[in-house]
This record gives sequence, structure tokens and C-alpha cells, in this order.
Amino acid sequence: MFGTQSKRDLSLEIQSQIPILRPSIHARRANITVKFQDLYGFTVEGNVDDANILNEVREKVREQGRVWWALEASKGANWYLQTHVTSAIKSSLKFSALVNAITLKKLIRKGIPPVLRPKVWFSLSGAAKKKSTVPDSYYNDLIIAVEGKVTPATKQIDHDLPRTFPGHPWLDTPEGHASLRRVLVGYSFRDSDVGYCQGLNYVAALLLLVMKTEEDAFWMLAVLLENVLVNDCYSNNLSGCHVEQRVFKDLLKKKCPSIHAHLEALEFDVSLVATEWFLCLFSKSLPSETTLRVWDVLFYEGAQVLLNMALAIFKMKEDELLMANHVGDVINVIQNTTHHLFDPDDLLTVAFDKLGFMSTNISKERKKQEPAVMAELDQRLRRLNSSNSDENS
Repeated sequence: MFGTQSKRDLSLEIQSQIPILRPSIHARRANITVKFQDLYGFTVEGNVDDANILNEVREKVREQGRVWWALEASKGANWYLQTHVTSAIKSSLKFSALVNAITLKKLIRKGIPPVLRPKVWFSLSGAAKKKSTVPDSYYNDLIIAVEGKVTPATKQIDHDLPRTFPGHPWLDTPEGHASLRRVLVGYSFRDSDVGYCQGLNYVAALLLLVMKTEEDAFWMLAVLLENVLVNDCYSNNLSGCHVEQRVFKDLLKKKCPSIHAHLEALEFDVSLVATEWFLCLFSKSLPSETTLRVWDVLFYEGAQVLLNMALAIFKMKEDELLMANHVGDVINVIQNTTHHLFDPDDLLTVAFDKLGFMSTNISKERKKQEPAVMAELDQRLRRLNSSNSDENS
């Protein structure tokens, strides 16, 4: 798909895909609402200032595209695959891979051009390697094998399909529903421990829009759940998600102590906003291009990125949050912030520059929180079983 196109063709393609947004001439005031479609077909609603920001973002995307084309011209089409740095390479003073790795990390944090996202994600995430370990017909064979089978997972998937980005010009069509269903049902049979969990529908839907093909979206979902994200994030009891929220709460206390103390005083539980962030990977909360910029980094640097972003959202609105008097005020500030984060750099700059180095060992923190989470979940289950026994007696 990409190998047959020249650098100039790719450059022209990406520029043609990124239209300049031109609000109606009647929308001259910042408080006038305008609507337009973004690159991935989602309807964006905002004011004229938001439209201007999106135009600036699209210019940044074009500039990033020119940087990537220049690197491909000088280093080769797949230069970013030569970035794995081993101790042997370091000790032998062969620094080309190290230089490429540092360059790639900076580039990815500035955003992967949309036209290159499918192949870069597929390669760097490990999806290509995972796919290579099974026969070429694996996905098609799986879809044929599970056709017509009914499970609790397939029933929930069918229930959620119409609620997944309603109004989208492709996802909310019979064709889009069928494609998304095959990916989700296929994976539910691949990993019966996960099966299907609400939230995965949004993740898989966005993967379909980026990757273009069902099979590539399926393997991206597989590598995401099996290698990138924390264990048990989508298990029956969501234990991994609960662990992540506890880790986030501790990080908030360390990185933003004033915000943490104020939220504690208001008895605000971070799970009110963080649950959706960690289960949907921000796909329901942030504008699509901002979400995909987060995913650019997620697939290269790992699940800790989600914690960086969550902290950044709170940090960005520290002054407003400290003025909040009620739990509802906090939710309104957070939701208004996420829904209007049209410039991804605003978020990523805070996440990686202004918050400072994340000195906490996240893996150790997760292991530290696991016993408390499992004890709490076990207690909930015992209470539920006891309640059911009382009702049946």
C-alpha cells in the first residue's frame, strides 16, 4: 500500500486529506457554535477560536509530514524499525540505532502523519510480529469459525454497536457495524478470559478508522490488550483498571499535591473520570486527532503514557479545579477541558515537559496496589453473594 507510492505522492495525499476548516462567514463571534467534520469523519462542534486552532493543528501535521518524508529520503523508508538498542550495541559504540531511537521518540511525541500511522503503528507496536507467528489465514479462519455463535460477549457487542460513535458517517452504518462486530467478536473468541468489555467497542472502532482494514485493526487490538496495556484491565472485575486508578491517585498526590488535597476535601473520587479514560483510552473524551496523538506515544512507550495524560489534564486546569466547590464543578471543568483539547500539543507539552520526569517506578507501584485492589474486589463479591442469598431465602 505504501511501498508503491513516492514521497511526493504521500505528501500530496496527506495534504489532500487535511482540509482547511472554514466556518460560515456569519460565525464571527467566538460564542457562535460551528460544526464541521474532522479528518476521521467525526463531527466537531466548537466556536470560531476552536476552528482556528484546528487549522493551526493541520498546518503542524503538514510540517510533521515533511519531516518524516525527509527522514525517509535520507535514512530509508523503514528507518524507524532500526531503533532497538541492546546492551551489545551500546558497548560496541555503534550509536546509529541509539540516535535513531532518540530521534524517533521525539518525532512520535510530535505526532505521526496520518497517512503513515497504519504502517508505523503496526510495526512499532509489535502487531506485525504477533501476526507473523500465525498462518496468514488466521483472521479469516477465525471469523468463519465463530460466525453464528452466540455468547454473552456477542450479545453485549450487538447491544453496544449502535451506541458506538452514533452519527459517524461510516461507523454508524450497517457496513461499519458489521466490520466492528467481526473484529470484536473475533477477539472475544481469541481471548476468552477477556471476552468483551464495554469500552473496547470505542477502541476497536477508532483502530478501524486508522488501520483501514479489519485484519490490521484486529491485530492492533490484540497487541494492545496482550502486550501494551496492564494485565486484567478488561477482565470481569476490571482489576487492572482499578489498580491503574489507585496508581494515578498516588501520582496525583505527588505531582499535584494542591489539587489532590482539594479534591480530597471535596470527597471527589478520580474514578468518576478516570475509569472512562483508562477503559476507552481517551477515545470518548478527547477530540479524535488528540486521542490518536496520545495513541502514537502509547504504542511506542507503553501504558504509562495514559497516566501522564491523566495527570496533565488535571494539571492544565489547576487554578479552576482549586476554585471548584462541588464534585459536579470538578467534573464540569474536566469534561469541558477534554472535549475542547483540539491542539494535541497543549496536552502533550504538559504531560512530558511541565510535569517533569516521572521518577516513580510504575511497575512497582502497580504491584504494590494489587493486594488492596483484590481484597476490595473480593469483599464486594462476598457482599453481593450475601445479598443474593438473603433475597433468595
